[in-house]
Amino acid sequence: MASTNSWTLEIPSPVAAPRLFRAAVMDWHTLAPKLASHVVASAHPVEGEGGVGSVRQFNFASGMPFGYMKEKLEFLDADKCECKSTLVEGGGIGVAIETATSHIKVEAAADSGSLVKVDSTYKLLPAVEVNDEIAKAKESVTAIFKAAEAFLIANPEAYN
Repeated sequence: MASTNSWTLEIPSPVAAPRLFRAAVMDWHTLAPKLASHVVASAHPVEGEGGVGSVRQFNFASGMPFGYMKEKLEFLDADKCECKSTLVEGGGIGVAIETATSHIKVEAAADSGSLVKVDSTYKLLPAVEVNDEIAKAKESVTAIFKAAEAFLIANPEAYN
């Protein structure tokens, strides 16, 4: 029988929430191949203009566990720096997981920085067990936000 699991993650950042959300979430398909080419070889929109219902594809570098993944934007509130996406193809769909969704909210912090909150829920296929995949997923998400953070600190005019 398939089981539904979840994990959460919080990542503090010195970068303001709107800038970090735009760079690390909304425009990550543009930045990822530049900032994390060792992970993401290329990325591009597949459907839509970046709003709810849009789908984008990330093609991974060789040596990564999956060749690609497609994610669909299910919910977006850009003013509140919040979105929810669903993995629709690749990235383990049909191999280890039946469904996977991520809810990301980037909140303003008291120090004019931000706090990234990630909630991920996934349903495993029958007889599949996770071992260190959750730790790897958390490391990957953290790396995305830290790469965007470093880019934004080095480029203070970007994503204002």
